Amino acid sequence: MKLIIVSKRHGRTRSFTFGGWTRAVLSVCMLGLPTGFGVWLGQELIQGDGADLFTRDTTRSWNQALDEQQAELSNTKRHAKEQLAALTLRMAELQARLLRLDALGERLTSIAKLDQGEFDFSQPPALGGPESAGLGDAYQAPDFLQVVEQLTSRIENREQQLDTLEALLAKRKIQRDVFIAGRPVKKGWMSSRFGRRTDPFKGHVAWHNGVDFAGKLGSEVIAVASGVVTWSDKRQGYGQLVEINHSNGFSTRYAHNAEHLVKVGDVVKKGQVVALMGSSGRSTGPHVHFEVFKNGRPVDPAAYIHRTHR
Repeated sequence: MKLIIVSKRHGRTRSFTFGGWTRAVLSVCMLGLPTGFGVWLGQELIQGDGADLFTRDTTRSWNQALDEQQAELSNTKRHAKEQLAALTLRMAELQARLLRLDALGERLTSIAKLDQGEFDFSQPPALGGPESAGLGDAYQAPDFLQVVEQLTSRIENREQQLDTLEALLAKRKIQRDVFIAGRPVKKGWMSSRFGRRTDPFKGHVAWHNGVDFAGKLGSEVIAVASGVVTWSDKRQGYGQLVEINHSNGFSTRYAHNAEHLVKVGDVVKKGQVVALMGSSGRSTGPHVHFEVFKNGRPVDPAAYIHRTHR
């Protein structure tokens, strides 16, 4: 390869002759310069405005995605707090209902006079049994909120049943308490019956509206049924008299007392001591004159004295 160089100013020429290796090196340099320049220019473009554009778009996208995620996280936290507050309130309601059910159970146990150890509502029910082969796959726990709703429904059903049972037992107890039955004294004997008899003071035949129970002075006089005291004072012929209204048209009288232990307006229970036996009024000795009235008319107390308790 031969290279000729011409001088523009003097018009002289100079020639150079290159061998094989020289020609190869010169060819590589001539071809590599444009390629290297292109690569350098591309890198400059990427590192320049193109790089800036790529970085801004990426940063903007990432910031937008991060804002969306933060907003979603805030909504999730707020929803979780609301759910937790609602669940806490529901659990408090269930606990209150369970306490009420325990109280009702204990009250029913007391009313029914069951053994204390037989129904203990303060302890979970005892369960047991030998281990047996499984009947299926392992138990899969249902949704927690679904369990709470089911428990709420079961508690509501039990409350209604216990309320009904309590009302029935309370009504039965009231009926039993106001049911007139038994003797008006704990100790004593019947000294005079209801109906025709000889008057103890005048000796002629007279009508006796009650029965007399003789006993020891100061013996206890008890109410034969629950009710409200409507009289607790002296009355002509009766001496010291206690009268009790038992509702349903029934009332009883306890006369010739030495001392009264109740006053008008008191609510007395069946078997409660209302007076002490005496001999006040028209009386020949310590006894209690016992009368039973039905719809304002005296009836034979014997039918109620020997009555079977409900």
